[in-house]
Amino acid sequence: MHPVNFDPTDAGHDPHGHHHDHDTHDHGRAVRLGIGGPVGSGKTALTAALCRALGGELELAVVTNDIYTTEDADFLRRAGVLDPERIEAVQTGACPHTAIRDDITANLDAVELLEHRFPDLELIIIESGGDNLTAVFSRGLVDRQVFVVDVAGGDKVPRKGGPGVTTADLLVINKTDLAPLVGADLDVMAADAHRVRGGLPVVSQSLVETPQAPAVADWVRAQLRTLATVR
Repeated sequence: MHPVNFDPTDAGHDPHGHHHDHDTHDHGRAVRLGIGGPVGSGKTALTAALCRALGGELELAVVTNDIYTTEDADFLRRAGVLDPERIEAVQTGACPHTAIRDDITANLDAVELLEHRFPDLELIIIESGGDNLTAVFSRGLVDRQVFVVDVAGGDKVPRKGGPGVTTADLLVINKTDLAPLVGADLDVMAADAHRVRGGLPVVSQSLVETPQAPAVADWVRAQLRTLATVR
């Protein structure tokens, strides 16, 4: 498998994230779930957990984004969470948010490749490279998006806000098992997260304690049911 390379200087790319060779509104296609968050927050671990939890019940595939490597895709393949052919890597060559928000063509190419390879796909998880609190996905690329922050970053992170924290369809406060080690107050984190998100859902979790991310997996199942009724 060869990673999909992203070239922001390609004249064939639309800087607004539109690419007319792709139909991003095809109601028969797989649901696309974006997972974003800062470096080290646990995006790849969450992606692996969701593959373990959902891979036996759904036709599932994954697209990973890294700036210069295919490390996240390689990790998922080594972990054996999916058939390696169900995992594609995008090398963004620039800040990760560029390829998930500003010019989504390389990710759409990877999605199209997977859908061609597996015509019955029901869910494609698109994992962003590590970015900052402003990183959100284009709605032309994903149907729902999850933003992951981790306790090790400090309990101040949710109240700092940023579009990733405040607007993602689900916010995950990850690595709660580390709270005693870093002096983070989980109650403060959760309260701040709910306050800045205006009613949007928040999940706190430790993949050490719940390796299959049951709360997030249940949320994904609910989104699939919701989207199935409106398509």
